[in-house]
Amino acid sequence: MESFDVIIVGGGLAGLTAALHLRKENYNVILFESREYPNHKVCGEYISNEVVPYLEFLGVSLPKTCGLNKLLVSTAKGKTLRSKLPLGGLGISRYTFDHLLYKKALTLDTTVLHEQVTNISYDKDEFKVSTESGKIFKGKIVIGAYGKRGSLDKQLKRDFIYKKSPWLGVKAHYKMDSFPDDLVAIHNFKGGYGGLSKIESGSVNFCYLVNYNSFKEEGDMVSFEHNVIRKNPFLNSFLQGAKMLFDRPLAIGQISFCKKKPVENHILMCGDTAGLIHPLCGNGMAMAIHSAKIASEITHSFFKIASFDRHKLEREYQSSWQAMFRQRLWVGRQLQQLITHEKLSNYAMGAMARSPYILKKLIKNTHGPIIQANEFQRT
Repeated sequence: MESFDVIIVGGGLAGLTAALHLRKENYNVILFESREYPNHKVCGEYISNEVVPYLEFLGVSLPKTCGLNKLLVSTAKGKTLRSKLPLGGLGISRYTFDHLLYKKALTLDTTVLHEQVTNISYDKDEFKVSTESGKIFKGKIVIGAYGKRGSLDKQLKRDFIYKKSPWLGVKAHYKMDSFPDDLVAIHNFKGGYGGLSKIESGSVNFCYLVNYNSFKEEGDMVSFEHNVIRKNPFLNSFLQGAKMLFDRPLAIGQISFCKKKPVENHILMCGDTAGLIHPLCGNGMAMAIHSAKIASEITHSFFKIASFDRHKLEREYQSSWQAMFRQRLWVGRQLQQLITHEKLSNYAMGAMARSPYILKKLIKNTHGPIIQANEFQRT
């Protein structure tokens, strides 16, 4: 039975970022990720500039990619609103980004096992993590970063896992050279909305979220695209002029936006495992990275400060997580309800068109300030 300081379950943005940070502090870290890299994931693939300085601190050099600083929003009938993105961000695919972080983790001698974790137990101030191959690993800290929804949520008896969610996410990459390099476009349609933006390869990521009840009326993706998505004139124009680069779109069901706890069974939850912001807000990638920063710094305090016991560790993490993300998640839920309600969205679009300040305020309230260098230098 191997022992580690920190066990990280999940090798997405949050898990890999935590691994990089903790290896930088010379902790013995093991990370579990069931899938091999690189791979595609259903994601808006926009990262806010909020976390770019922190990534540089971790030694991560992002590839040359599209700088995104303009926003276009349209209703299902094509009414539009344009604005600048206050912080701006970058377009980068998860295929590239996750693989980049993974390769960086390997250079820091991070132990990475491509195995499925089947059980996490806690007893006498120590964790035991079991895998599908029957191996058991011991650790003082476990960070949960295994995504939106997983079998571990049932094993841990998390509240949200017993609630059905109507949301379905779909994504594909397209070739369309005429699509603006600096634009994030959010287009509504009956029962959902989709985002368009360029990524590092020059292709356009089209990722949409739809209520499953709306989707199942059509029966399949092809019918849904032609009979629902294309009703939005902007999306119709895009799909007519673009060529899909995937054999078929990726899809993920049961996407839950229910409230989750940042600490469950003494596990520090990061990224989507701790709370999922609506894709409309465009800040899920940055939140995952930022939550890993918080978890890593508090874990460092736990190991280095004698008075920093487990009770304080969990209390501090939960408090810091809530302070950083609770308002963003709340605003995201309200904004989602507003934008997907046809009558309300038309009214809201009119109000924001008359006062762009309202839109900028909403964007600001779903994003955090850029992390400054003095916020992550060692004390």
